[in-house]
Amino acid sequence: MQITQDKKRNLFIKSYGCQMNEYDSERMTEILEKHNYSSVDEPNQADLIILNTCHIREKAAEKIYSELGRLKKINLNSERDIKVAVAGCVGQAEGHEIIKRSPIVDLVFGPLTYHQLPEMLEEIESKPGSPNKKLVNIDVPDEDKFLELKGSRKNLKSISSLLSIQEGCDKFCSFCVVPYTRGVEISRPSKQIISEAKELIGIGAKEIILLGQNVNAWSQSNETDIDMTFPELIKEISKLNIDRIRYITSHPRDMTEELMKSHKEITKLQPYLHLPVQSGSDKILKEMNRNYTSQEYIDIINKTREYRPDIAISGDFIVGFPGETDYDFEATLDIVRKVKYAHAYSFKYSPRPGTPAALKQEQINEEVKSDRLKKLQELIRQQTKDFNAGFLDKDIDVLIEKKGIGENRLTGRSSYLQPVHMSGDTSFIGEILKVKIVKTRDNSLEGIIL
Repeated sequence: MQITQDKKRNLFIKSYGCQMNEYDSERMTEILEKHNYSSVDEPNQADLIILNTCHIREKAAEKIYSELGRLKKINLNSERDIKVAVAGCVGQAEGHEIIKRSPIVDLVFGPLTYHQLPEMLEEIESKPGSPNKKLVNIDVPDEDKFLELKGSRKNLKSISSLLSIQEGCDKFCSFCVVPYTRGVEISRPSKQIISEAKELIGIGAKEIILLGQNVNAWSQSNETDIDMTFPELIKEISKLNIDRIRYITSHPRDMTEELMKSHKEITKLQPYLHLPVQSGSDKILKEMNRNYTSQEYIDIINKTREYRPDIAISGDFIVGFPGETDYDFEATLDIVRKVKYAHAYSFKYSPRPGTPAALKQEQINEEVKSDRLKKLQELIRQQTKDFNAGFLDKDIDVLIEKKGIGENRLTGRSSYLQPVHMSGDTSFIGEILKVKIVKTRDNSLEGIIL
């Protein structure tokens, strides 16, 4: 089945959550461009609205229902026959419940089935005189999603491009829904990845960010005649005409010494490591089913710094996990002081339906969570400020990514992923320039192009 080709339609996609969702939204846009859909900036201009959802944070589903309530008003006041779809992890988790609660929704599908989007849209298209059909597609497909997406990356140009290499998770952390919404860990074959990297480079990518729920769990075995580790994959990509390589998000259990050493040996691999720890308390780490201790995490950081002393470390933290005491929280503050993060994300624990942690009796009071989160974020904010301050008066390499805010302003990223703002001509976009840092802020740098 195919969508009618001669009719032009407008597409609006709103992404929530992680970079994996951003990647998935890019791929959906590319798929639909082949079927005469053009992207628009506002939902009231669209014929098809897709909410690409995330289910990690608290009340994620309720936020989507609130958004659907706003879209209902647009739909009622529009002369267009607007189709509304809920994609991503909330779609996978909620399924038919979404259409039951929000009849405005025509289509629900998960992150494993969006490659079937043209066929799904064809199915919900109403025939003359017939009501629109509702469709929910959250079953695990037989076919390889990425094989079905092959060869469709030529229309989306980006200086810094996302490339998904691994999906799903086998870790089953007690607080996390990813294994239930994204499925088990699956690694894409290296030939697929290299081919897509070449496509991205061919349309102007200067930096490639390798993505996965547990990106450093990527491996190639039993699918081809050649076994390959994640560091070996990075090395193969580094042989291409690409300036920078990054990867996100890693799990401490999959952080091999070979990967640590890669930050020294592969010059295109940037000195930045996002390695979530979640808690500094060994008791809480055990309850989370993280399967490492705080000291083992610190040992990974120290060993990585032996190979690459200037590497910027980023992390994730959850405060107020069930049963977390003041002593446990102090252990989290202690690990932050020891590691000295360049940047970190921190959140209050929120129960996710269907996860073991949601059933625990020792849930923490919201006021206590908020107080702990404030203390943690103050410490992280100071560390980020101190990290940035160390670049004052230094000359650093900056990849110029886009126009900045204001006349003749540019924005780029340092090797350490810091946003860098400067004045300059748009002809510099896509180049790596030497920039002198003249001012540092809490979360960014100001520089002058040399």
